[in-house]
Formats: sequence, structure tokens, C-alpha cells
Amino acid sequence: MSSCVDFWFDFASTYSYVSAMRIEALAAANGTQVNWRPFLLGPAFTAMGWNDSPFNIYPAKGRYMWRDLERLCEHYHLPLRRPSRFPRNGSRPARIVCAHQGAPWIPNFVRAVFTAAFAEDQDIGEWDVVAKLLHNLGYDEKALITAGKSTESKELLRHQTEQAVALDIFGAPTFIVDGEMFWGNDRLEYALAWASR
Repeated sequence: MSSCVDFWFDFASTYSYVSAMRIEALAAANGTQVNWRPFLLGPAFTAMGWNDSPFNIYPAKGRYMWRDLERLCEHYHLPLRRPSRFPRNGSRPARIVCAHQGAPWIPNFVRAVFTAAFAEDQDIGEWDVVAKLLHNLGYDEKALITAGKSTESKELLRHQTEQAVALDIFGAPTFIVDGEMFWGNDRLEYALAWASR
């Protein structure tokens, strides 16, 4: 069996935030490699007939999710500040990840973006916010922003989103191990266990 897991996430996804903050340490302890796969949930939702997050479409579901997220963040000692606008547009940081897939700094960047979105209520859809995150991490923000603005990075994200839809991914986070799908933050440990069978 495989010793790697494809971690499909959307920067706008609340539960992806929790998984992104946990997955690297858990995978390392498990001897499992993480492939970070950002995509956009919008096309998946559109395919299901939704024009918004189901947490906005169904108020009861949304109320439950925010309370559940509070409990999870308390349990895992993660900071949480409910975004003033939800969902945020995560396409710009996702384009940077797609343009540099496999780079060793990607996990740190992903966590910084999620922290900005869900702990600091920053608008991660703005290039200046993304540039500041890169700068604070000590990375070459000018070069990385230029790459993120390229047509190539836009196409890479579009292709990756199409791949997610083709894999029947309907939500985030989703973990795929050897063709087996595990959906939701609460399935992270199961996915890693499957990877190390």
C-alpha cells in the first residue's frame, strides 16, 4: 500500500483549516508523505446545484458548523476568529501552491494562509495580504506573487479543480490514499492509518 496521502483542501474551508494545522505532524509520525492539493469548492458545489457554501444555504447546518469548529479549535488548541465574510476567495494563495507543488515551504505557507483566514480575519483573496504572509515567512514575495499571477498558475489551479471534480470530491478536506477517499477532518487519522497498512 501507499505511504502517501493526497490532501485536497480549499482555503475557504473551515474544516480544512483544522486538518491543515494537524496533518503534517501526524503524517510525519506515521511515516506518510503529504501531497498538498488545493482546489476550489465552487465548481464542485455548482455541480451539486449549489451557488454558495451549504453552510450559508442551510442556516441550521451553518450554526452547527461554527459551534463545532469552536469546539474543535478549543480541543486542538487552535486560534479561531470567525471571518467577517464567509467564504473567502482562496484562489490566489491556491495558485501560488499549484505553481510550486512539492516545494518544502508549502506546508508553512498553507498554515499561514489558514491562520490569516480563520484566526486573524484577514482577506486572503487580496494579493497584498498574501504578499505580507510570504514576506513574514522570509520568502521572496515578489517572485512568488509574480508566479501566482501568471496564466500558468491559473491554469494549474483550474486543472487541479477539474481533477478534484473528476475524482468525485464533493467537500473539503478530502484525503485520498490509493484511490480510497476519506472525507472530513474527522477522517484524517483513518486516512493516515490506511496509508501505512
